[in-house]
Amino acid sequence: MVTIKDIAARLQVSPSTVGRALADDPRISAATKQKVTQVADEMGYVANLAARMMRGVSSNLVGLVLPDIRNGFYATIAHALSKCLQSAGYQLALSETDDDRMVELQSVRELASANVAGIIIVPTAKPHRETVRLLKLSPHVQLLRKHAAIGDQWFGIDDTLAIFEATSHLVQLGHRRIGYIGGTDDLPTGSARLKGYHKALAGVASGEPALVQLGAPSEVDFGANATRRLLSLPKPPTAIVAGSVQMTQGILEELLAQGVRAPDDLSVVGFGDELGFRWWGPGLTTVGLPVHDLATACGLWFVHHVRQNSATASPYTSISPATLIVRGSTRKPGPPTKTSVRASLRGATA
Repeated sequence: MVTIKDIAARLQVSPSTVGRALADDPRISAATKQKVTQVADEMGYVANLAARMMRGVSSNLVGLVLPDIRNGFYATIAHALSKCLQSAGYQLALSETDDDRMVELQSVRELASANVAGIIIVPTAKPHRETVRLLKLSPHVQLLRKHAAIGDQWFGIDDTLAIFEATSHLVQLGHRRIGYIGGTDDLPTGSARLKGYHKALAGVASGEPALVQLGAPSEVDFGANATRRLLSLPKPPTAIVAGSVQMTQGILEELLAQGVRAPDDLSVVGFGDELGFRWWGPGLTTVGLPVHDLATACGLWFVHHVRQNSATASPYTSISPATLIVRGSTRKPGPPTKTSVRASLRGATA
């Protein structure tokens, strides 16, 4: 392995000069830095991360801690952040928690031990106090979800408005029995989206408890099972609103399995705009999320924050609006078709 001493010997300078040049020390001239970097590249030099850590020097890694990379929403965020950070000289290190606070703690510990430049996190519902302590030791920002204990730097979506507009669209079409399948209200996103649903129904439509199905937002199976329960009600809803990307997938799978057609038998509004959603049936009416713009804005702000070389920052909030994309899966409520009757009967006997 090529060392700093090897580079110094070739250039006939001291190892300390090479080390400072590679660390972009202001005491070293630009010409010397360029010459050292060129020779280091030619010789195949790779910086010793362990040695840098022992000297207390931060790496060029930025940790991204999120619940579930299988979710296209989070995958898009990871991709956009990676590109944004690469252009600034940083590399993204990805950790997946599956919304488990102990896995989250282990991920943050490992990132902290590697002296990462900072951490971008989609926190779990109840982060461990040690997680909170470790995050406060380095630059960090919350993405999508906001937990008060972690800090006041947050980039998110107006979740309440997103579901309010989705539900209001159905109300304006004349629907009064509207089901909602979303994440549990112990998560800030779940709570905000449920608030938007109830706000849209206030004074105009039924908000009976049986029409609301709450579960883990990353569970496709929950979306399918919740749809089955709603369709088996004595008076099933005439429309359903989804509160997460993967629950939307579960809803669509169950409707297909039961032969329920949208919008003839049931109007559906999804969450997120995965590539397949626009091709599903007549095209899915859905909440479009500003994923790429949100991630890029977060990345640019974070790079600036890291370069300030401070673990703390002034409170900062950036809220991006979602957009309701109206396609063919919603219409005015009409009389049930033979297909919907058969679906309800199958659900009642399941």
